[in-house]
Amino acid sequence: MSRRRLFGSLFAMVFVVNLGRVVFAPLVEPLRTALSADAAAVGLLVSLVWVGSAVPRIPTGYLLTKVPRHYVVLATGLTLAAATALASMAPDIRALQAAGLLMGVAGGAYFIAANPLISELFPDRVGLALGVHGAGAQLAAVGAPLFVGAALAVGTWQTAFRVMAGAVFATTAAFTVTAWRTELPDAGSDDRDMLAAVRAQWRIVLAGVGFLGVAGFVWQGVFNFYVSYLVEAKSLTEPTARRALSVTFGAGVPAFALSGRLADRLPRVPYILALLASFIATLVVLTYASGLAAVLAVSAVLGYVMHSVFPAVDTYLLGSLPNRHRASAYATYSGTTLLIEAGGSWVVGDLRGGGVAFDAIFRAFAGVLAVLVALMVAGYLAGVVPAGARE
Repeated sequence: MSRRRLFGSLFAMVFVVNLGRVVFAPLVEPLRTALSADAAAVGLLVSLVWVGSAVPRIPTGYLLTKVPRHYVVLATGLTLAAATALASMAPDIRALQAAGLLMGVAGGAYFIAANPLISELFPDRVGLALGVHGAGAQLAAVGAPLFVGAALAVGTWQTAFRVMAGAVFATTAAFTVTAWRTELPDAGSDDRDMLAAVRAQWRIVLAGVGFLGVAGFVWQGVFNFYVSYLVEAKSLTEPTARRALSVTFGAGVPAFALSGRLADRLPRVPYILALLASFIATLVVLTYASGLAAVLAVSAVLGYVMHSVFPAVDTYLLGSLPNRHRASAYATYSGTTLLIEAGGSWVVGDLRGGGVAFDAIFRAFAGVLAVLVALMVAGYLAGVVPAGARE
C-alpha cells in the first residue's frame, strides 16, 4: 500500500512537472502580444524549454549511479518551483526564455529519476505503471489551455506562473513526506557504471532514439504552434483553437493508459512502428482537413496516436533493461532524443518567419519521418533493430 501512496504522490508531481513544459503552447499568442515578440522569439522560448529538458538527462543518469532516485525527484521539484516563480517575474522575452530553460531542466531531470523508480516499484507491470504515470502528465497537457484561459480571465500571463509555483512546492512536499514513509526498492543499487551500461545496451538505446527522435521533433513543432496553425490555416478563432489543442492533448490520456498495457502484451517494435506510421498518415490528413468537425476529429486521432508512442518506447526500454543498466541506458536514450526533439519549435517558428506555410512545413516533416520509419522497418526485419535489451 505504501508503494501505491508513493505512486500517487508521483502522479501529482508529474502533473505539475509536465504543466511546466506544455504551458507555453497555449501562451504563445498572449506572450507575442504582451511582450511584443515575434514568432521566431516565442518559438525559441518553447524550444529552450525542451532543450532544457534534454540537457540534464544524461548527467542525471550519471547522478543516479551515486544518489538515490527519490533524492533527485525532490531536488527537481524544488528547482521547478524556483524556476516557475522566476518566470512569473520575467520583465521581457529574454528573461522568460532563461526561466523557461530552467523549468525544462527541472522537468527533464524529473523524468529520468521518476521513470526508473516507477519501473522498479512495479517490475511486473512496467507498461501499466508508466502508462498511468504518463496519463498524469497528459492530464496537465489537457488542462493547460483551460488553465491558461482561466489565468488570463482573472489576471495576466504572470498569474499562471504564480499559481504553478505554489502547486509545484506543495506536491514536492507531499512526495517528500510519502517517500520517507515508504520502503523503496534497491534494484538500482547495481547501476553504478554509466559507460558500461551504454556500451552493453547501445543497440536498444540507438533504436529508442530512432523511434522517437525525429517523431518527437515533428510533434514539438506541431503542438507548440497548433493554436497559431489552426488560427492561420484553418480560420478558427483563438479560443476555439485552444479547445482543439485540448482535444489533441485529451486524447493522450486514454492513449497513455491503454498503450502502456498494450506494450506489456504485444511485440513492442512492430507496435511502435505501427503507431509511427499512423502518426505520419494522420498528420498529412490534418493538412487537408477543413471545417471544425473534421479538424477536431483529426486532432483527436493525432493526439491519441502520438501519445501512444511515448509509453510504448519507454516500456520497450525500461521493461527489458536489466537492473544494472536501467537508469544509465535510459538516461542516455532520453537525453539524446530530447536534444533532437527540442529544435522542432524553433525550426517551425523560423520557417514561418520566412513565409513558409504551415501545411507545407507539416507535409515536409511527414515525408522525412516516413523515410526514417521505412528504414526502421527494414532494420527490424534484418535483425539490426533489437526486440529488447541485452541481459
